[in-house]
Amino acid sequence: MPLICLVRHGQASAGADDYDVLSEPGRVQAAAVGRELARRGLRDPYLVSGTLRRQRDTAELLAEAAGFGQPLQQDARWNEYDHLDLIARYAPVPGPASSMQVLLDHALLAWMRDPAATDADGETWAAFAGRAAAGLAELSAALGRGRDAVVVTSGGVLAALCGELLSLSPEGVVALNRVAVNASVTTLAVGASGTTLLTFNEHAHFTGDRRQLLTYR
Repeated sequence: MPLICLVRHGQASAGADDYDVLSEPGRVQAAAVGRELARRGLRDPYLVSGTLRRQRDTAELLAEAAGFGQPLQQDARWNEYDHLDLIARYAPVPGPASSMQVLLDHALLAWMRDPAATDADGETWAAFAGRAAAGLAELSAALGRGRDAVVVTSGGVLAALCGELLSLSPEGVVALNRVAVNASVTTLAVGASGTTLLTFNEHAHFTGDRRQLLTYR
């Protein structure tokens, strides 16, 4: 049974001029998750990422740490929404105690609940979730019985896919998005009856003496 390991990218550069660049901890996280994936002994892993820089760089760093020999493939269907644009469009006016996460939660729910609402790329939530699901379906169909895959993507994509697999409400999808750990692993199994969620947000590789690498944003 093929396995698909969905990896959230390493920590990006929040507050910097270019958010899409991995922070130094993000680069360390990417190598750490690569070593974790190597430990799992994945079979001839097919490696794919979105086209965003933080996704591509995470994929390249983890592949080097894991010793993966296959070239990186890129597919824009694994790209994330622009969270800052969503907050600007749909979040309430921030109060003195409003955190970025609270504002994003409000914005995501507003985007999801309004079928006509779009993000900076003109995508509705249904279109965003649908293109991620299409990328997953194509990958699942392409994997042979003796091959696994590693996909480097982002928290919103992970939440959308897991929400669909678990038939969650919008509030449930937002709750998953809120707790997604940088460079965590979510594992899916591809069987005759479809694709099944096995684990969500695994991050044991950031425990013990590596606890300082645990980040959410």
